Amino acid sequence: MDILPTTSPTPQLNGGQYRSSTASNRVPVLFRRLTRFHQMDFELAAWQLTYLCISPKRVYRNVYFHKQTKNTWARDDPAILYLITACLCVSAIAWSVVYSFGFGRALELAFVMILRDFFLAGSVVATIIWFFANRVLLSPPSHSTPEDARVEWAYAFDVHTNAFFPFYLTLYLAQLFVLPIILKNNWICLFVSNTLYLAGFAQYIYGIYLGLNTLPFLVRTELLLAPLLPLFTGYIVSLLGFNVAKHVLAVYFGS
Repeated sequence: MDILPTTSPTPQLNGGQYRSSTASNRVPVLFRRLTRFHQMDFELAAWQLTYLCISPKRVYRNVYFHKQTKNTWARDDPAILYLITACLCVSAIAWSVVYSFGFGRALELAFVMILRDFFLAGSVVATIIWFFANRVLLSPPSHSTPEDARVEWAYAFDVHTNAFFPFYLTLYLAQLFVLPIILKNNWICLFVSNTLYLAGFAQYIYGIYLGLNTLPFLVRTELLLAPLLPLFTGYIVSLLGFNVAKHVLAVYFGS
């Protein structure tokens, strides 16, 4: 008498249901839980955003605990996405006031900041660093290497999210307060303007490096700091008379 089935019943039970389950598993848990507000820990998310500015390494120390308890490097709580979205909405309103935009233009600006600057650009960056890390930075296989020693795309998006917040504070918020200074036509104001952009992008690049450097199975992560060289070179050249803020804001706000 056979006790165990000789074939797997799962695909035969309901083909559509099986394919749907497989497809849903490909979507990061972070995005699948976007509507489960009762499961979100906004207090923890606020703590993470604070320490991403004060001591980002402290935030990444929690990644090990998350891996041990939930067997994934990526966060599964989308609360931080909502907090960053709220911050971008506030910035869109503030910039709209400065540029005297109406309600419709302010709403459009908020969508641009959230969907294009954060989610779309973040997805592109996450895909690039996910591909680069798994192709170039993985340590050679050994008996001590865990079987799941690969960078998850969701974790790469986490790294972008963490690196984006200091970038946001520098270029979406701080820039707003020094706007009357950085748009003036003198070298000191040009220096302040370009240094602000240097700081913002350098913070973002360092944040990407810090996030991947946390993973124990990656090597040569210092390669992720390579973009700092052309960034700093461009900064030195720009001091000869190219005001980055003037050109970026003219393109961004169409004025």
